[in-house]
Amino acid sequence: MQNSDNNIYIYGRNPVKEALENEPERIEKIFVRQSVKDRDVQTIFDLSSNNRIPVSHVPGSKLYELVGSVNDQGIVALMSAIEYHEFGPWLDSLDLSTYPGILLLDELEDPHNVGAILRTAAAAGIDAVLVPKHRQAPINATVFKTSAGTAGRIPIVRVGNLNQSILKLKDAGFWIGGLEQEGETVLWDLEVDRPLAFVIGSEGSGIREKTLEHCDYTFAIPMRNRVESLNASVSAALMSYEWRRKKK
Repeated sequence: MQNSDNNIYIYGRNPVKEALENEPERIEKIFVRQSVKDRDVQTIFDLSSNNRIPVSHVPGSKLYELVGSVNDQGIVALMSAIEYHEFGPWLDSLDLSTYPGILLLDELEDPHNVGAILRTAAAAGIDAVLVPKHRQAPINATVFKTSAGTAGRIPIVRVGNLNQSILKLKDAGFWIGGLEQEGETVLWDLEVDRPLAFVIGSEGSGIREKTLEHCDYTFAIPMRNRVESLNASVSAALMSYEWRRKKK
């Protein structure tokens, strides 16, 4: 649940623990349900103490007030929201000689998909994820929980107009590839000898027609046994790791 433009609440023992381990400076306060036994969350208590983060024991109704009807596991953390990168400064800072790879999310509305994509992108070493400001799932508590606390470990760049950003990427030297069911190139034939940006379409309609026109090529994931398509996050995972495998 988004608390404000500057803070979010995350919940669940693993997401809170990972946030404490990796980004403790962003956590402002921990809320623990009074019925939770201390030994079950001792690691969280230790990490909070080591980083001087206050912990409050509260009734379950308080957690419900903060995050609603979710499986909070008795733990909620208040933390500063993900800091989005500005497109221009981020692009200027890239070393294109390393042939970076980035993901462009074309209006994905399911926060679980977005969270899973961010986790995979971070794990595979993707250099950044670009998200449009409108008709796109925000980086909220659900996204953070689904990403298992990894959201923010790579740059998340928010853009006003995805198509205009694609044109600027192309001017900078990027090649744009669209993930399509009927793509002209098989994913296994991917070449990584240049900066690459991969467009992941929305869950229902895929990549928008105008965005598809800006792609230099389209690629497809081979399917067998009459399977027509894969979930957006699964497709992004396969693509991210094929890119990583080829880079090695």
